[in-house]
Amino acid sequence: MKRILLTILMVATGLTAGLPTLAPVRQIEADGAVNDIVLAHGSLLMGTDHGSLQQVDLQSFKVTTLLHLPQVKDFMGDPIDDKVFSIDEIDGRFLILSDSGQGGFSDLRIMEDGNVTQILGASDRQNIVKARFIDKNHILFATLGNEAVLYDIAAKKELYRRQLNESKFSDFSLDATRKRAVFGGESGVLTVIDTASGKTLKTLENLHVDNIFSVDIRKDWIVAGGQDRRASYANLSTGEHGYFKSDFLVYATALSPSARYAAYAMHDDNSITVYDLESKTPRYLLKGQKSILTRILFADEQTLFSASHDPMVMMWKLK
Repeated sequence: MKRILLTILMVATGLTAGLPTLAPVRQIEADGAVNDIVLAHGSLLMGTDHGSLQQVDLQSFKVTTLLHLPQVKDFMGDPIDDKVFSIDEIDGRFLILSDSGQGGFSDLRIMEDGNVTQILGASDRQNIVKARFIDKNHILFATLGNEAVLYDIAAKKELYRRQLNESKFSDFSLDATRKRAVFGGESGVLTVIDTASGKTLKTLENLHVDNIFSVDIRKDWIVAGGQDRRASYANLSTGEHGYFKSDFLVYATALSPSARYAAYAMHDDNSITVYDLESKTPRYLLKGQKSILTRILFADEQTLFSASHDPMVMMWKLK
């Protein structure tokens, strides 16, 4: 059996000291801490702790609130804002996952043409952490117990429910075709599945030894970041894999559309390091984020956005 050597690339202070340091070219203010961001037809969508789905026009940078959820009750019975966990959009249809305020269960809603329909609620007793459209009529969601579930919107039923492993779920990401998804969790194992069938396509067990916080997949490349202070990468076609050693927990990561660049939140000052995956070398250091990052998202090869546990979303341009 062919042996693949895992390359460990150390990130020392001296390695990033000479990098071009970039400041954000724009700061976008949401109405609360931002938990999720996605791109949709020339705009940026933001899901916030204030219970809002907000849209940013990327020409004018005007922020519009598309939906503000009613308040829910905390464990003491007091009204609080409904935290939006994740959002998505396809063909003018918006997906909003939030807290039901009842027993830790989730609300899953669809908004289309201004009309809001609840798909799942507290009575369905689902602990959903993240949800994405596979197409306009199907939703892939992940539960806290690390189950991958495909839901048929029109039929109002699950097409499959797959337990990926016994660890707690952390994050998943879809590729550009929405036909593959990579899941990461507390075990440190990365699992790639076929979204139509739920079948496991690949399991990567040697990149992380602790909880994975964030994952992304573009082309045949996967990146992940975790509690073990590793910023990992893997190519599903060639088997090439390795990781860069961070000096802090890696809470967020993302790939550019071509998968040439990988961005990782690697330092305790919330800065982002952008790596060239062709040469495995750091290229840029992005400084200016003020809180722990929740999401990084590339719009193109030179433009990316980052969100954190505060209302400011940063826009960056690589030079």
